[in-house]
Amino acid sequence: MPEIEEVLPKYLQIAGYLRDQIVRGDLPPGGEVPSVRELAAEWRVARPTASKALDALRQQGLVESRRGSGTYVREPQAAPRARERYERAAALGTMYSDSESVRFPFVGIVEAPTHVAAALGLTSDSTVIQRQRLIDGKSGPVELSTSWFDASLVEEAPRLMVAERLRGGTVRYLVDVLGIRSAYARDQVCARQASAEERQALALSDPAPALVYWLTAYDPDDRPLQFDEAVYPPERWAFRQEYPIIF
Repeated sequence: MPEIEEVLPKYLQIAGYLRDQIVRGDLPPGGEVPSVRELAAEWRVARPTASKALDALRQQGLVESRRGSGTYVREPQAAPRARERYERAAALGTMYSDSESVRFPFVGIVEAPTHVAAALGLTSDSTVIQRQRLIDGKSGPVELSTSWFDASLVEEAPRLMVAERLRGGTVRYLVDVLGIRSAYARDQVCARQASAEERQALALSDPAPALVYWLTAYDPDDRPLQFDEAVYPPERWAFRQEYPIIF
C-alpha cells in the first residue's frame, strides 16, 4: 500500500509554531505576535496565508487583535506539556520561560509508590529518587511536577539529588552522564481530583479537579529512565499540533 504524505496547510504550520511559543511562554501574555507582513516574509507565504494563521490562533483564544495596534497574546490558558518544555530546552537550553520560576519542595530518596515502581519496571519494595518541582508564573502556581528515578542512579548521576535546575532537563542530564545515544518519551493524560498536597501547592479550593500528565522516558533499548507526573490547575488546556485526517 503506498504511503500517504501527511502535510498540513501552511497556515496551520505557522499557527502551530506560534502556538508552541505561546504555550512555552516564549511569547508571554501581553506580548506582541509577529505581524502579517513579518510572518509572510519569514515563512515566504502570501499575506492572506499569514493572516489566516493569526485567525486560527484567535479562534483558539490564544491571541487578540487590537485595532490600529497589532495582535497580542492573551492571558495564559494553556498548560505547557513535557513535549513543549523539551522542545524549548533543545532550542534554548532551558525548559522554562523567563516568566516562570522554579522551586524544589522536596528532593530525596523515598519508597517507590506502586504506580511509579510499575512505570520504572521496579519491584514494589524498591526505593527511588524523587525530585518535586513547583513552577510559578506571573499569576501564581502553574504546575506541580514530580520526577522519579531508580535509586541505583545516585552514584552515576549525583546531581539528581541536588535541589537545583539542570540545564536542558533531567533526561538530557541522564543521556549525557550515562552515555546514552538518545531517548524517547510516552505521555498519558487524565483528569482527577487534586490531592490535599496538590491543592495546597497550587492554591486550589477543596475539592478541585486537576489535569494530570504522566511521562515515561526510555532509552533506545526501551528501558525506563525517568517517570514524571505533572499536575496542573483546572481550566488549563493542553494543546497538540493539528494533524490531517486521511479518508
